[in-house]
Amino acid sequence: MSAEQKAKAKAEQAAGAVKKAMGKAVGNETMAAKGEAEKIKGEARAAKEKGKDTVRP
Repeated sequence: MSAEQKAKAKAEQAAGAVKKAMGKAVGNETMAAKGEAEKIKGEARAAKEKGKDTVRP
């Protein structure tokens, strides 16, 4: 996984987790859902990059 993509995936995961926590803390379900979606997007990006690394010789 390229360092840039790995950092981007981790940043998305962290930002999503923060949004989700803030949404739950203030009772904003929409923000919590968007945060969860962003976290999942980061996890998917990390999985995609890990798959690329596995395929590369």
